[in-house]
Amino acid sequence: MNHLVSDSLTIMRRNIIKIRRVPDLLVFTTLQPIMFVLLFGFVFGALAPGDPRGYREFLLAGVFAQTVVFGGTFTGYGMAEDMQKGVIDRFRTLPMHPGAVLAGRTLSDVVNNTISLVVMALTGLIIGWRIRDGVLGAVIGFALLLLFAYAVSWIMAWVGLKVRSPEVVGNASFMVIFPLTFIANTFVPSENMPSVLRTFAGWNPVSTLTHAARENFGNLGAMAGNGMPEAAVRSQAEYTWALQHAEIYTLAWVAVILAIFVPLSIRQYQRAMTK
Repeated sequence: MNHLVSDSLTIMRRNIIKIRRVPDLLVFTTLQPIMFVLLFGFVFGALAPGDPRGYREFLLAGVFAQTVVFGGTFTGYGMAEDMQKGVIDRFRTLPMHPGAVLAGRTLSDVVNNTISLVVMALTGLIIGWRIRDGVLGAVIGFALLLLFAYAVSWIMAWVGLKVRSPEVVGNASFMVIFPLTFIANTFVPSENMPSVLRTFAGWNPVSTLTHAARENFGNLGAMAGNGMPEAAVRSQAEYTWALQHAEIYTLAWVAVILAIFVPLSIRQYQRAMTK
């Protein structure tokens, strides 16, 4: 266990240094989150009814969720790139714990997503977003976001070990993650969607992640207005069991994803090591 921890931290440090030295990854980690907050906050905010500041406060949890879920693709891209360039073969010759590569890769994505969340939160504070439910609620909200992103990174690790090139990881993940993050309550209230999309969004784990974060930040009633009290907004937003128990449902998805994809990723990595 001591070797696993120390080797995993070494691999994590290696991946973080790589992010710092590769301009594309550095832009995605720092500048792109700022762009997302400003673009969605002011462009979509101009289209939202009522006070745009209320919409921006409603929006931030959705931008957080979308960014950390997409951030999980770093794991898949990095694993595929290391496989393609022969780095995994080099690791195989070193006296290191075999589980350290996957553990270090997924932990480095937690660090990357943490940096992105800090950048987005500071940008959000500048444009008017506020945490209204205390420090504890904020910690729980950010922890849920990072935990869900960590689970997604294990899915991406398995994908990265299965495909032949990093480009395939990007294309495949975009086709799945893009609709998941948009057919949800990330950017607009999902209860206003057509019935089929509304049902899908109501059980979409990205929706429950966003809802749980929004609730812990105290932003659930940010769209209240036009004579509608916050209680009415909350009741409309919680139209499925999943949304009524958003934290439990999100944590259940995290547990299921980890239970399935951690063993699958380890098995696929072992197969790659023996080739």
